[in-house]
Amino acid sequence: MTALWRPEPGPVTCIGETMAALVPEPVVPLETADLLRVDVAGAESNVARYLADHRVPARWVSAVGDDPWGRLVRTRVAESGVDTSAVRTDPQRPTGVLFKNPEAYGTRVQYYRQRSAASALAPELLGDPAVTSAALVHLTGITAALSPSCRALVTEALRLHVGGRPYVVSFDVNHRAALWSDGSAATVLARFADRADITFVGLDEAQALWGNHLVNAAAVRRMLPGPRILVVKDGDREATAFTGAEQCAVPAPHVRVVEPIGAGDAFAAGFLAALLRGDDTVRALRLGHLTAASALRVGGDHGPLPPRSQIEELLAASDAQWAMHGAGAGTKGATRAGDP
Repeated sequence: MTALWRPEPGPVTCIGETMAALVPEPVVPLETADLLRVDVAGAESNVARYLADHRVPARWVSAVGDDPWGRLVRTRVAESGVDTSAVRTDPQRPTGVLFKNPEAYGTRVQYYRQRSAASALAPELLGDPAVTSAALVHLTGITAALSPSCRALVTEALRLHVGGRPYVVSFDVNHRAALWSDGSAATVLARFADRADITFVGLDEAQALWGNHLVNAAAVRRMLPGPRILVVKDGDREATAFTGAEQCAVPAPHVRVVEPIGAGDAFAAGFLAALLRGDDTVRALRLGHLTAASALRVGGDHGPLPPRSQIEELLAASDAQWAMHGAGAGTKGATRAGDP
């Protein structure tokens, strides 16, 4: 297996909203909880935090309110080794807050983010040195749904064609149906996904957005031919990467799931970390799975990675040895980031 195409070495800048998160402790439905643990949650900062765990220089660029939640968010993300120096404090708008509600059929999230500081992000942000000096900029469909100015930011970041931008753009579709009340999600997210250099999407997510005729990863690739690299995540079964004419699938390892939200972000970070160090497709997909497992094992969005020696052993394993690690068994939500 040859090495993947990769961007020039340099920092990764992740742009998007991070909120204070209140999570039942232990993991129980919200209405039965006695205690709530204070955490932080945001798809883009999740990616930045896991990239930092993998020793990739990572920045998180956003805005928070001039309030205790904003200071909490900034501190927690920075404690993970992420550069937060370009995060703006908005004196007029609050930091968003969410509540996680684990239920028998998945975790629902209740948001309090209307008119939040991050919803005022706009295309001007792309001129910040923290963005212009990046080797790779990571965006998600969540940001595009927050406000007209946020959608304009994503539009502008993807305005130039693949290969013509000053930095590589990675885009995770990350569809949140509740944020797309205007009915434009399918059209807008398809356009963004096809214009990125690297795109991540779940198979079930693609089917929900664009139709059940997308029966497998290859069908998604036919619909999205634009990205240099397209990664299609098929839940607890496997993830498939398309690079040019090549297609490679790696089954997901067995994980005892505590709570699934954040695992898709972790997967993206693991895959990008491997990409940036020149690994081949198999190792990149495996590192995505292993990083996702770290999120699945905890009630929050960010969990500790396995020891580095264990990661390297599994990345170098034969297909049979990887299968013995429990591939394909019981990893509900292993490569999914989302809430309903």
